[in-house]
Amino acid sequence: MGASRGMSLFLNLGHTLDHLLMLIFPTVVLAMGAELGRGYADLLPLSLGGFIAFGAFSIPAGWLADRWSMLVANRENVGRVLGVNGVFGNVGVAFSALIAGALADAVGWRAAFIVPGAIALGVGAAFVLFTSETQAETPLRRSGFYKASRADLARVFAVLTVATACGGVIFNAATISMPKVFDERLSALTHSTFGIGMLVCGVYLIAAVAQLCVGWWLDRRPLKSVFVPVVALQVPLLALAGTTESYLMLATAVAMMFFVFGQIPINDAMIARYTAEEWRARAYAVRYVVSFGASALAVPLVAWVYKSSGDFKLLYYVLGTLAFITFTAALLFPTEEEKATAKEMAA
Repeated sequence: MGASRGMSLFLNLGHTLDHLLMLIFPTVVLAMGAELGRGYADLLPLSLGGFIAFGAFSIPAGWLADRWSMLVANRENVGRVLGVNGVFGNVGVAFSALIAGALADAVGWRAAFIVPGAIALGVGAAFVLFTSETQAETPLRRSGFYKASRADLARVFAVLTVATACGGVIFNAATISMPKVFDERLSALTHSTFGIGMLVCGVYLIAAVAQLCVGWWLDRRPLKSVFVPVVALQVPLLALAGTTESYLMLATAVAMMFFVFGQIPINDAMIARYTAEEWRARAYAVRYVVSFGASALAVPLVAWVYKSSGDFKLLYYVLGTLAFITFTAALLFPTEEEKATAKEMAA
């Protein structure tokens, strides 16, 4: 296996494990309550520290990535690369619920943490061995990115900040609450933690296709023309998810998560197209700090809404409002890129 392909494989697997480990708790918490004698709203905030740590360690990870190379280095079709990487991440999101539910029902909820953790350590050890053998191979660096005025760059990163913060809360709140929402609203379809995990897994796997579609679209269309419709469609779907049940809830969840997942490569493409390559990994790290810093707020938000109202209707109305704020920001994204061609990119 070539160094470049091997590095891409490990980075994609890492993205899968990222999301798998982050989202085990929201499913396992359904099985923990009976043994620990605590309710959903009381146990869910225990995951807050993990989300904060995930964001905080993005900065040193970005610093290391600028020295080891990142996923989009020396790439022209950035949208496709980000789309594929996003699918790997969404597979982690999907199978976190399935694996956690299966292990919790078959072995016990503690196994749902131990087994994936052991797998992650094994992949990490393999990555260290791989990089020690290929560290002499240094990838060629190119500085290709869109030239833009300072005013347009300010607008790009202002919009990116809003989209990242709001998108982080939407993504985390939706994925954290989904197992409990299905537990309550899809009781006619399943009565076990594993069954809920299967339904959540199916929704996320179907929605994962969005990242490939959006990635393909980004390589062929101006970024703004992709960004605006993707976030616009989140607004009504999030509002609808607050009130639907049974099969309609299942269909709404698929459509909603399709466009929530679809926004992720758009945010990453903004950095890939407007940041010089030697700074790109650190720019991604800052974005992840903002994203996971904001998304950490989703944990107390979900717990508070459920504890105070007993359902998730208000939560999805709040998420719909955040999606509308993102849509407003998307309308302000500069249109200069629409006139750009490959010849106008920096050599």
